[in-house]
Amino acid sequence: MLVDRMRPHTSTIFAEMSALAVRTGAINLGQGFPDTDGPPSLLSDAAANIQGGINQYPPGIGIPELRSAVAEHQRRFYGLEVDPDAVLVTTGATEAIASAVLAFCEPGDEVVTFQPYYDSYAATIALAGAELRAVALRPPSFGFDPDELRAAFSARTRLVLVNTPHNPTGAVFDREQLTLIGELAAEHDAVIVTDEVYEHMTYDGRPHVPMATLPGLAERTLTISSVGKTFSVTGWKVGWVHGPGELVSAVRAVKQFLTYVSGAPFQPAIAAALALPDSFYTGLAADLQRKRDLLSDGLREAGFTVFDTGGTYFVVTDVTALGFSDGAEFCWSLPERIGVAAVPVSVFCADPDLGRSLVRFAFCKRDEVLTEAVSRLAALRSAVQA
Repeated sequence: MLVDRMRPHTSTIFAEMSALAVRTGAINLGQGFPDTDGPPSLLSDAAANIQGGINQYPPGIGIPELRSAVAEHQRRFYGLEVDPDAVLVTTGATEAIASAVLAFCEPGDEVVTFQPYYDSYAATIALAGAELRAVALRPPSFGFDPDELRAAFSARTRLVLVNTPHNPTGAVFDREQLTLIGELAAEHDAVIVTDEVYEHMTYDGRPHVPMATLPGLAERTLTISSVGKTFSVTGWKVGWVHGPGELVSAVRAVKQFLTYVSGAPFQPAIAAALALPDSFYTGLAADLQRKRDLLSDGLREAGFTVFDTGGTYFVVTDVTALGFSDGAEFCWSLPERIGVAAVPVSVFCADPDLGRSLVRFAFCKRDEVLTEAVSRLAALRSAVQA
């Protein structure tokens, strides 16, 4: 029998909606993965590494070339001085987050995070036997109430889990918001874990601000990112975490008994790709911003209320104007109704009423796929009006 604390986490909405999309032949705008491959140099390097025999266990902490490349990336983009020996390579950001939560949290400890949240957060906190304290992000801006954030902290707060740019809302936390989070974490002597996998996907001139760059926070912050989103290779599952040596060592103590290592032929290829010119990174953001606009405009035309997306792969909408009150019910019917799959935001909330009528669409797809999806969504409005 499954332990009680994990019973709410027996499946993920991504697997369920992707399976429904396959079964119905729907366009899958639910799960956030691109439908194009990453940079040709990255792919050819990985293939050459496989053919060249780089297929056995890499070092437990990751190959030196990748750890140095991550450190250089942080210096190049954010001015952070990172010791390569304080970089730990993980099986995606998901494992890095899980390892951190398991390393620092005991039963009865509390983890402060923001809801809606990526679904692995709640499951990982449950694995540790800790308690989730979720602070609401509400439309239209998906900012948080400072008083609600303060109230979420207590003497039992052990860890603060921050995701910016934020999945699923697309919010990008600004310096003022992050400073308040950091001040409260310091006041309660909590470790800060930041999930920054969408760091290169911010739009309309918004900057990504790593929490480790703010005064006094580097000493308590573990910074997590990965290759999957930036380089469109989500199936490779290679990520990393860096921070103070003693914190990274604690994460490594857990991580080594989860997967031990992974991605041997991918690691040197990723090390080289991180050094791609600025034009790659700016081009990535510009292309995704254009796709965001394509889908957002189509959703508005179809009758959705569409909220501003500052970053990530995702647009969040409200389906109330279309005559629906339940986003989950809407999403389960949408593939058969018009042949498009999306995900309900309520499944990312400790309080499902918070996102009851909200639905998330992914725009990290080819233009022709988005155009066809928009065409199908237009038919939805016609059906509702009829």
